[in-house]
Amino acid sequence: MPAGFRPMAVDLQSFFRDYADAYNQALGDAPDLDRIRRYFTDCFVAAGPDGVMCGHNDDSFARTLQLGYGFYRAIHTRRMNFVRVVATPIDAGHAMARVFYRADYTPEAGEFSIEFDVTYMLQVGGDRPRIFAFIAGDEMGLYRRHGLIDEAGDPLP
Repeated sequence: MPAGFRPMAVDLQSFFRDYADAYNQALGDAPDLDRIRRYFTDCFVAAGPDGVMCGHNDDSFARTLQLGYGFYRAIHTRRMNFVRVVATPIDAGHAMARVFYRADYTPEAGEFSIEFDVTYMLQVGGDRPRIFAFIAGDEMGLYRRHGLIDEAGDPLP
């Protein structure tokens, strides 16, 4: 083991369960975007099929969250369910977590769920964990395959 390494004492199960609760609250009529922002560091990296982006936890991130949750509501996202987390300690202050979710949808065609996972890099020192990077799969591809969006990425009824 690397020098200075100690077993991770952070409860990432509770962290991501709370994160899913914040996500679900943001799907409602009165989203608390500051609650979501508290899960991220001041600067973070997002990676997916479209590339890598650097973000700042500022007013522009709040606007991005507002648009994102509006999109999720438009595609009939009813609830995000935390399923489980597989965590890997990196060192005393950092961890990697692969988080498994199940999202529930209620479009006109009927209710169904989609299972997916996201990998997060976290700072685990300090008062609580914070996300400094995440890698997501092809979210838009999943939505197309399940009839939630059209080829242009616009929500379907």
